[in-house]
Amino acid sequence: MSVDQQPVIRIANGHRLTTNGREQNPCSLLIRNGRIEALGEQADQAEVDQTIDATGCMVTPGFTDLCCNLREPGAGQKGNIASETRAAAKGGYTTVCAAPDSSPVNDSGAVTHLIREVAANRSPINVLPLGAATRGLEGELLSDMVGLSAAGCVALSNGMSTVRNARILRRAMAYAQTFGFTLMLQPRNHALAADGFAHDGMVTTRLGLLGIPEVAETAAVSEMLLLAEETGVRLHLSQLSTARSVAMVADARARGVLVTADVAMHHLVFTEQALGGFDSRFHVLPPLRTEADRQGLLAGVRDGVIDAIVSQHQPHDSAAKRAPLAATEPGLSSIESVLSLGLGLVQKGELSEAHLIAALTKGPATVLGLTDNTLSVGEVADICVIDTRATWTPTATNILSAGKHVPVTSRPLPGVVRHTLCAGKTAWALA
Repeated sequence: MSVDQQPVIRIANGHRLTTNGREQNPCSLLIRNGRIEALGEQADQAEVDQTIDATGCMVTPGFTDLCCNLREPGAGQKGNIASETRAAAKGGYTTVCAAPDSSPVNDSGAVTHLIREVAANRSPINVLPLGAATRGLEGELLSDMVGLSAAGCVALSNGMSTVRNARILRRAMAYAQTFGFTLMLQPRNHALAADGFAHDGMVTTRLGLLGIPEVAETAAVSEMLLLAEETGVRLHLSQLSTARSVAMVADARARGVLVTADVAMHHLVFTEQALGGFDSRFHVLPPLRTEADRQGLLAGVRDGVIDAIVSQHQPHDSAAKRAPLAATEPGLSSIESVLSLGLGLVQKGELSEAHLIAALTKGPATVLGLTDNTLSVGEVADICVIDTRATWTPTATNILSAGKHVPVTSRPLPGVVRHTLCAGKTAWALA
């Protein structure tokens, strides 16, 4: 449907939630030609083609995810762009960054063009490709960063892989700084992480698992921050897992280092104890760590040291998670439950609604250099309508992602996304 054929939509009587908090008085929004045209009384009086009743609901900007594995091109049994972006829309997302860990790896303009073309035809939301910082994500040769950017990549990343050679890492940063690219890296020292599967602590000792010590992350964070300080690159540290890393980022910012950071929602909710029953769902990288680390990460979000909360969505087929724990593939199918898990933290008093929404909207937009959506007149209508009073229980039948290994299956979760609009078009609507 072309823009001029889009229906005129009114979202009626919802409570806008911007990064400043939830507005007490309900306010209607009028959407025409993919943008917010009016608010309040003017929106109420306009003639429309469709009215979305948002009474009692929060109306927020659509969410942006900095790390989402869409599995296309690649292993079709794990999902594809169509299935995973539909799942993202159900979770309230209107923009996702496609991780470069595809097959083939997104280290060429041809793969980037393929992702963009498939997304344009099959995705209900915006898909922003992340290009591989090194060829094949092998950490040895730099990719064609300029070509990837020209093809449409919004940043360069090495995905879940490490750059083991500090000289290559320094060159990548210098090259990215020269052309003004943002470099997204998951800090993990390969030698110290070795073949570990979980945090090196009490749980690994009790279960007899190989552990990944905290210093495997903090050593890499230290190295990356020092190199970023020298080169002047815009560095984004992906999926921090330790409180010490948060403190190091705060110190680096105080020195003027251009560094941002994110955390996966599951690191804010769960600890190493989730692996206590050999539950392979919680085999993730970086690993779930201690309660002290969880509290440090939450403080980082509240203080703004951590800019964004990500899904780190990694759909797998069932076989990938049914092997013995050490043989399973890491990652959670998480994008449909990020909001609900975050609202659970709000209910516990560990985050405010404003902090949660900021970390899902304004924070990631800032990292990517995008305009912050404040639900104001003239802005693109990327909008999420959330019923915070409702609950839902994830099951294999109501999860849209091809990956059914979701973080929670045994209890109701707070918050149901009623509608997701992307540029004024319905990307998700609860039946």
